[in-house]
Amino acid sequence: MQTLSGHRLLCIDEFELDDPGDTVLVSSLLGKLVESGVALAATSNTLPGKLGEGRFAAADFLREIQGLSAHFRPLRIDGEDYRHRGLPEAPAPYSDQVVTETAYATPGASLDDFPHLLEHLAKVHPSRYGALTDDLGAVCLTDVQPVPDQSTALRLVVLADRLYDREIPVLASGLPFDRLFSDEMLNGGYRKKYFRAISRLTALARDAKGLVAQ
Repeated sequence: MQTLSGHRLLCIDEFELDDPGDTVLVSSLLGKLVESGVALAATSNTLPGKLGEGRFAAADFLREIQGLSAHFRPLRIDGEDYRHRGLPEAPAPYSDQVVTETAYATPGASLDDFPHLLEHLAKVHPSRYGALTDDLGAVCLTDVQPVPDQSTALRLVVLADRLYDREIPVLASGLPFDRLFSDEMLNGGYRKKYFRAISRLTALARDAKGLVAQ
């Protein structure tokens, strides 16, 4: 609060709420910032009054959601999501051998077995995922498989965002990234997050093609 209250404007990209704890915390924080004179601007695929819908017991936190909504004047920009315009299918995965050889040949590249990576992410707070990716030249993954559950999937979404922010190419074997999440996940309350993760990982996989020796 003290750090942010010194600014005139706080801009938030991809503003979403995933659980009740976040809703109460963010509602309180933004309310105090507005009282101190900080202006707010945010982008979101969800209207302020619909935050959290389909993800948790939003009706039980209606007061907080309405309080958040009161701080914003929605400006809708209609049209097709640019990430879905003409995007090619996820690149075909490489063999384990190609991924491994590329990892050793690429300065700063990491090499991880995908299931083991997911296990490791469960032991690290998502706020530290950015630190995990600092200074990486590429991420090489073997044995990419469908994500087993929603908690794991949401952690992977955060990692995908951090990799995308840093423009780190991702080379993988196993399944293509557009088959990471089940139909149930893609039709649930977090569908926008999962589609964003697929879009971003697909873009990073395209960027990784230049790493592979021809």
